[in-house]
Amino acid sequence: MKVLVAVDSPDGELLAAGIEREGVGVAAVVPASAVSLAAEDRMPGDEADAVVRALASADAVVVAASRAAITAQAVALCDRAGVRVLAWGDDPDQRRLCETFGVAAPIARDTPPWRVVEALREAPAPHDPAPARAPSGPRIITVWGAGGAPGRTTVAIELAVELARGGRHVGLVDADTHGASIALTLGLADEGPGFAAACRQAQLGGLDARELTRISQPLGRGGVDVLAGVNRPSRWPELSAARVGAALAVCRDWADYTVVDVAASLERDEEIVSDLAGPRRNAATLAALETADLVVAVVGADPIGVSRFLRAYPELRSAAGDARVVVLANRLRPGPLGIDARGQVRRTLDRFAGIDDVWFLPSDARAADAALLAARPIAEAAPRSPLTAAIRRFAGEAVVPPPTAEPSRRRRAGRAEPAA
Repeated sequence: MKVLVAVDSPDGELLAAGIEREGVGVAAVVPASAVSLAAEDRMPGDEADAVVRALASADAVVVAASRAAITAQAVALCDRAGVRVLAWGDDPDQRRLCETFGVAAPIARDTPPWRVVEALREAPAPHDPAPARAPSGPRIITVWGAGGAPGRTTVAIELAVELARGGRHVGLVDADTHGASIALTLGLADEGPGFAAACRQAQLGGLDARELTRISQPLGRGGVDVLAGVNRPSRWPELSAARVGAALAVCRDWADYTVVDVAASLERDEEIVSDLAGPRRNAATLAALETADLVVAVVGADPIGVSRFLRAYPELRSAAGDARVVVLANRLRPGPLGIDARGQVRRTLDRFAGIDDVWFLPSDARAADAALLAARPIAEAAPRSPLTAAIRRFAGEAVVPPPTAEPSRRRRAGRAEPAA
């Protein structure tokens, strides 16, 4: 058994030393309020991550019985980690506090270490968290965009963050074989196993939800786990079509939603010039599109971006098969389009591709720069950015619409055309 001691100094160190003398390991000694602050996201990210990791490695936690330490969020975090909670205190008010949050009655501060260890073993098992509602809408969401950097990776990251709200688990997969960048954008290590390892394990039949959790990297504490892409473009043969399809199939059971960032290229030229069953450079993109339940097609909201998108859109429709395709115009601004930029993009897509439902994201260079500087999602670096608000609305209405509403009809009732 391993114990996390959440008691202020010097009592915390003395208690930890006594527990270790009884042959029980101590994961860490942290201030009394550390668990609640980490659960409520009210402490620096690095410190909170350290507390969460220590909690995950422990079987039980001894926490000072105080209002700053025992909160609903702290108890819920311990329950999710499968950790027993033992309160430490003497005051009658502390007993009532523990009863309020479903924690066993606290033990006295002068309890000998051997009795503390016994109490830890006898502490009630953690409550099972309430079963999450079955996720509605698409499970595999592939984010694609034509060449020219229309903002595929940014959209994929922000969409994953928004889908994770409400306690949902979201997988963020970088399947770009030309220029994987999710790990770099978020300040994560790209030397780890990542999505390539998931693909190899899937081919061998050894990939499951537990293995995906092991090789992924958590993005803060928001419920997003990242499978980083290949750190060198020359490694693209590792992401074959069969491997990618098998890995994404396992992702369906691993996460409530899986957001996949892919490259722009959709060409199948190598299949034309060779009849050998060799690796295909664009196989990962094509497999992710074929596996997807929903494809978010990102178009740069400028004349060049729209032109590139229209030329590639027929190939996208062919590759996506029966998957629903939602078109998202990114970085909308009047500069390159003049008057009524929104209307010009919408009319052009309708005239040349028959696309009559377009969502829009505003250009917010300041928020994007702040997020890149901090290596964090825009939703965290600039939570009040209009771009964050637009992505949130897009996720809630176009990607996972409310089950009791008809999104298109409801939106048009308030105004002529949908926008985000």
